[in-house]
Amino acid sequence: MRHVHIPVQRVARRALGPAMPDRRLTDKARWYLPAAVAADIVGAGVPVGLVFEAAQQARPVYCALGAALAWTGVQLLRRRYAARALGESRGVLPVVHDWLILIGLLAVARVVTGENTPRLSALGALLPALLITIACHKLTYRHLSAARREAQAVSRVLVIGEPAAAESVIGHLAARTDHPYVVVGVVPVGAGGPDSGVPVAARLGSEMAPAPNGDTATVLGAVAAHRADLVLVAPGARLGGERLRRISWALHDAGLELAVFPGLVEVSVKRLETLNAGGLAMLRVAPPVSRGMQTLLKSVLDRVAAAIGLILLSPAFLGTILAIRLGSRGPAFYRQRRIGRDGVPFVMWKFRTMVVDADARKAELSGSNENDGLMFKMRRDPRVTRVGRLLRRTSMDELPQLINVVTGRMSLVGPRPPLPEEVAQYDETELRRLTVRPGMTGLWQISGRSDLSWDETIQLDLQYVDNWSFTSDVDVMGRTLRAVVDGRGAY
Repeated sequence: MRHVHIPVQRVARRALGPAMPDRRLTDKARWYLPAAVAADIVGAGVPVGLVFEAAQQARPVYCALGAALAWTGVQLLRRRYAARALGESRGVLPVVHDWLILIGLLAVARVVTGENTPRLSALGALLPALLITIACHKLTYRHLSAARREAQAVSRVLVIGEPAAAESVIGHLAARTDHPYVVVGVVPVGAGGPDSGVPVAARLGSEMAPAPNGDTATVLGAVAAHRADLVLVAPGARLGGERLRRISWALHDAGLELAVFPGLVEVSVKRLETLNAGGLAMLRVAPPVSRGMQTLLKSVLDRVAAAIGLILLSPAFLGTILAIRLGSRGPAFYRQRRIGRDGVPFVMWKFRTMVVDADARKAELSGSNENDGLMFKMRRDPRVTRVGRLLRRTSMDELPQLINVVTGRMSLVGPRPPLPEEVAQYDETELRRLTVRPGMTGLWQISGRSDLSWDETIQLDLQYVDNWSFTSDVDVMGRTLRAVVDGRGAY
């Protein structure tokens, strides 16, 4: 796979040296916690009080107070108010999980107290708690994401490792802003250092068995000088075993956090399991889901949802067909050969958004390609019709792919279906994205679409292939609605 080149300036923007002001920039906004608690109390208490008052229950205020306390209690026990969790994106499904726990608790309380409000009314009264909590999470997540793009509300990280390993970790963290870590210094093991511009805080000797206190004093000094919150170790031949053990003792005795990078990239934590064998700490990496109940559920959801979608959207299809035919000459549908699962070609359906001779004119526009990889993309492609721009902006041009989903050639969620000429240039790594059915939407759709580089697109597709689950598909479909409304990267 092509390697992503990270400019030094981009690394520097995410690597703050010792001159950074004290902890104001490393703390999350103080309003996150009161906003979350207030949203949970109001979202659960007020609707329950109103519904129970309308149902002429004897103690509506007490019921409202009980619902509010139960919801905040569930959130507290699930550690949703912890500083580490506030503002972080957990998706919709974890909130739904918490809400189902709330329903179970209140169902037990209902039996114990003899409360007799109609079940549907009681359930409807609890629905705002779910929706308001999700909205609050979205608000804090957006605010936190914007702050982190400016290197605020971050955890200051000191990286320790052999130069090549440390450079790899620094580049990976600097390339993305969907995490709280900013590298403020590096402690190379042995000669050499990173080329990223991150300051060298100290240096450890290359000998594998140094003086017992030499490493610990060096590391603790570097942590203090750069005010690091976390020490991230990239183990290697000269940093492991007893040496790493002594460093961890010193850091933990000083009340500091230590993390170890195992060398794995884009592996979901759901697939990781810690093991212990004779005192050796190990990570077991579960294989990607490729069969079983989850794959059956995915297939059923795909075909049933696509069939229902085709029926419900048939009036919109007729209106779109009419608009396309009136807007430019040619058929309303566009059929294109794409490559599906295991490299099997299929015909993909779309609404036509370009002039009829668009494919013939592609060669003359090759010099205007704005994508850095194998895909061809132009923000202002002259081949796109006036109606086509609207269809692309709203992603309505993709709706006929529901036909491909019903026939089993595509899935609702999956990697982008590639063209044959793209696949012809794939290397071994890129071919892995063909091990699953392509999708109408996917991680690429909710992460920027055409604004993504080729390497970012491939990275997201491989992340999906290796880590997909039925619940993650549901989450992606929910986030797709927001991406479609936003329209970012759609052209």
